[in-house]
Amino acid sequence: MNPDFIKYQAQTSPYPLGMEVSHAIGSYIYDTNDKKYLDFVAGVSACTLGHQHPRVNQAIKDQLDKYSHVMVYGEYSQSPAVQYCKLMASLLPESLNKTYLVNSGTEAIEGALKLAKRTTGRSQLISCHNAYHGNTMGSMSVMGFEERKQAFRPLLPDVDFVTFNNEEDLQKITTRTAAILLETIQGGAGFIQPHDNYLQKVRKRCDEVGALMIVDEIQPGFGRTGKLFGFQNYDVVPDIVVMGKGMGGGMPVGAFTASAEKMDLLTENPKLGHITTFGGHPVIASACLATLQELTETNLMAETLEKEKLFRSLLVHPLITEVRGKGLMLAAMTESAEITNEVILNCQDKGLILFWLLFEGCAIRITPPLTISEDEIREGCSIILAVMDEILKKNNK
Repeated sequence: MNPDFIKYQAQTSPYPLGMEVSHAIGSYIYDTNDKKYLDFVAGVSACTLGHQHPRVNQAIKDQLDKYSHVMVYGEYSQSPAVQYCKLMASLLPESLNKTYLVNSGTEAIEGALKLAKRTTGRSQLISCHNAYHGNTMGSMSVMGFEERKQAFRPLLPDVDFVTFNNEEDLQKITTRTAAILLETIQGGAGFIQPHDNYLQKVRKRCDEVGALMIVDEIQPGFGRTGKLFGFQNYDVVPDIVVMGKGMGGGMPVGAFTASAEKMDLLTENPKLGHITTFGGHPVIASACLATLQELTETNLMAETLEKEKLFRSLLVHPLITEVRGKGLMLAAMTESAEITNEVILNCQDKGLILFWLLFEGCAIRITPPLTISEDEIREGCSIILAVMDEILKKNNK
């Protein structure tokens, strides 16, 4: 591992993987020894179209030749951002027609929470146990995992939690509630899908008491579940949609979308209700536009469901207890965190990148680029099964 990486760059854990990256293309990342790694993680669901996608790269280069940052967000009309927001409105339900562009998913969560309070005049926020919505102070406040929060308290007051898929808990949503915030599919908790029309029941309860429904599409969004956004699989329309990760084809970005009536509340009483310098950056917006155009002009989104079937057919092994998730947002579950750790680390040694989930130690993250081929899926799954065979043989000695 490059010692300067540890010495000068702040770390998030005591034991980073430390691969020294040389270059990446398609579904592969190469280290400085020119070792090739098949990428089953896609920058934690961020590289929707793989690495160095020609359409995204060309859009970035073309925009760089025109202009880069010229003014803080929302003052000048800049074509890439305008085109992007217009296209997004055409792809979403009619009530979701105005988008605020920011720099990351967690900033988009912050903006959505502010918008909910501004719209309703209420203070209470509700999230889910084991939810993850980012790591800034507001988004951490609605994180449903106390171990990650306790060192940073006090956080936002008046936050309560429900259990995802627990219908009885929805009575906690009352006339005091500004909004309930949910991941469409819980990510850090283990790729848990809603069942028994849970999201529709959340919608109904919000309508009864005048609370807003915010869905976090930062991870499920942009085709990963077979639809542009995960909520579109469940016949429900939220009040605010939050997005990030796969939105920019690997570039740093986030956004939240609501009705024009709601979003315009951020322009007055007070003015500058939400501001950002670099949100809507023209180079980033160009990458976002190219990514969204590629997703909507090809069959990539529909193909994720066929690729899911292939993964499920291949990932059959005594060490795999189940495969959770939808589309190319999958988690292979093992019986223990120790087995999961061994699989992930040994697969990297053999040229396959896997990763962990935040709160569920038994899960092996499988979130490859949507552009991954069936042959690459077979290649990666064969490595996983071979590593698991070795673990099983070792443990049975």
